[in-house]
Amino acid sequence: MEIAELLTRGVAEVLVEAELRARLQRGDKLRLKQGFDPSRPQMHLGNAVGLRKLRAFQELGHQVVLIVGDWTAQIGDPSGRDETRPRLTAEMVQANARTYMEQFFQVVDRAQTEVRWQSEWYGSFNFEFALNLAGRFTLAQMLAHETFRKRYDSGAAITILELMYPMLQGYDSVAVQADVEFGGTDQKFNNLAGRELQAQMGMQPQHVLLVPLIPGTDGRKMGKSFDNTIDITMPPTEMYGKLMSMSDDVLPIYFEVLSTVTTSELLIIKEQLTEKRVNPRDLKMRLARDLVTQFHSPADATAAEEAFVQQFVRRELPTDIPLYPIEQPTNIVDLLVASGLTQSKGEARRLITGGGVRVNEAKVEDAGLILQPGSETVVQVGKRKFVKIQ
Repeated sequence: MEIAELLTRGVAEVLVEAELRARLQRGDKLRLKQGFDPSRPQMHLGNAVGLRKLRAFQELGHQVVLIVGDWTAQIGDPSGRDETRPRLTAEMVQANARTYMEQFFQVVDRAQTEVRWQSEWYGSFNFEFALNLAGRFTLAQMLAHETFRKRYDSGAAITILELMYPMLQGYDSVAVQADVEFGGTDQKFNNLAGRELQAQMGMQPQHVLLVPLIPGTDGRKMGKSFDNTIDITMPPTEMYGKLMSMSDDVLPIYFEVLSTVTTSELLIIKEQLTEKRVNPRDLKMRLARDLVTQFHSPADATAAEEAFVQQFVRRELPTDIPLYPIEQPTNIVDLLVASGLTQSKGEARRLITGGGVRVNEAKVEDAGLILQPGSETVVQVGKRKFVKIQ
């Protein structure tokens, strides 16, 4: 990949771009910092945007330094939060981190990655160190953080611990001697804290490369807090179906930051969408096939596409419907909960009222419906959940 494309495609902002471009052109081998707070165990496509950019740098010979935020995860990143996060135990963080590591190396080359845990330098963290770090920042600087400012102006609580988060993340850059830090646009403040600390400590300030935040399944920023993610470990058919259910509006940004299409192909796709010369569904199928291939395999992508076409284009039932045996006549609401198609009886009744439940392809109108054992009846919830009664 050319340097110009490396610094522009799928990139929201580079600080300072001219200086980073000069170092790349000079052939400097850079240490690329990416930190993850394993607050939850699953990575999603939003995380993959930055990981794919890291991999592109690796392919030019640069060194990735993965910071496992085993300390800051216990605080929780305050960015974009209206309230203080609940604190995690060290055991929860460790368990999540192990899962994160497995997923991280689905995208990034393990051989060119240095893994560091914050506990290496914060394990001996003492009060003198905390005072020294806190004394390098002012309250005015912290309130420049949009999240802190909004909460302060509204009278919402901000803990001193949360104010420490950008400082601690910034010190990671000092500890690993980072040349470039990667993050989403919501991480700009935290990444700049690293530049500030490095400069204060006589180091060359790191560059910052920010990638765009992508929409989740509900149109808001994809994030675990919103429960709107497409996780990279999601089964192939589910990942394919989730991508096909997304709004057409996401196609340009998803193709740019997540697909393997060339930049020249990307320009054609964007032009076709603008001029309405292509069916968005065809492009979504291409995108879904590409992403399932990346995170699973070409065979999985083919199977997922065939299943989607069978179910939603030809309107045929899936061939792998799970079986659910019952021994006596069972009410439809009870069956939906017991089989795992819904989480509660209340949800089951709401879905029935809204027309979201079908039995043998006929819409269920009565929550009092009784299903018989041994009937080979197919029960469907929404578009993707099925069981066959035995």
